[in-house]
Amino acid sequence: MCFDNKRRGEICRICLAALAATATLPAMAQTYPVKPIRFIVPFAPGGGTDLIARAIGQRLTDALGQPVVVDNRAGAGGVIGADLAAKAAPDGYTMVLGSPGPLTINPNLRPSIPYSLKNFAPITLATISPFVLVVNPTLPVASVKDLIALARSKPGTLNFGSGGNGSVAHLAGEQFKALAGVQMTHVPYKGSSPSIIALLGGQLQLVIDNLPVLLLHIRAGRLKALAVGIKRRSMLLPEVPAMIEAGVPGYEASTAFGVLAPAGVPREIIARLNREIVTILQSSDIKERFAALGLEAVGGTPDEYAEHLRAELAQHGKLIKAIGLKLE
Repeated sequence: MCFDNKRRGEICRICLAALAATATLPAMAQTYPVKPIRFIVPFAPGGGTDLIARAIGQRLTDALGQPVVVDNRAGAGGVIGADLAAKAAPDGYTMVLGSPGPLTINPNLRPSIPYSLKNFAPITLATISPFVLVVNPTLPVASVKDLIALARSKPGTLNFGSGGNGSVAHLAGEQFKALAGVQMTHVPYKGSSPSIIALLGGQLQLVIDNLPVLLLHIRAGRLKALAVGIKRRSMLLPEVPAMIEAGVPGYEASTAFGVLAPAGVPREIIARLNREIVTILQSSDIKERFAALGLEAVGGTPDEYAEHLRAELAQHGKLIKAIGLKLE
């Protein structure tokens, strides 16, 4: 096949352009970042999610040499902020702090949500907040087995509270009911704090919620911890058994917070962000800072976090379907 000089020139220019495009990604990773990075938090300032993002963002600013700016976008249970991140340019300059509400619960409850896990590129799991089953100290139980026996002897009379229908705490309680084979009455509140106040006041008999909102009350003896929801004992409450150890096989409840970017961010940039954030999470000062909040620093690969999200989405979907939960 023969080509004239003009045609050969066109082919050369196309080849050179292709080579240049191929070389862009490594070069981009080497120069990245060249401007500030937005770190979206889908909840209001001052909460646990916000504190995690600010701790990571502050250290990441030092590591990358560019400001990491926390952008609180609260609303619709985290959906507004998550949607904003999902639709952002996939250039490595937008991240979001993910949690079960907007990523794995609401997609099962709200079919109209305008995003899915496919719209995100996981970077790393950041922290785990174990769930803890706590009771009012006046309740005559000393263990999970005692609680189950009491609940079975008085079906439907024990009340458990949560921060609202469809909240992680609500699903944690429903999972306990299903696996323990007990009947209890769910009482939803507008947030975790009101439910804990009700528990302290004796209006509720138990709550299963995040360790950070319960830790001070447990340590002060105002609430009695019977079990933690993760598969092993928590390093923050080593004296409290895991739920599976306490007699409820298969139980697992926690809130996992992780860092994600919009889908399509170059792999080299995801790898750089993963490397820097995991280094931050493994530092002793960050571990101590998170432990004081009742959080366990984790870190891991993007693939590990992606698998965690897929499993959590399936777990929540199965439970929501089983209990027939629908938001009005």
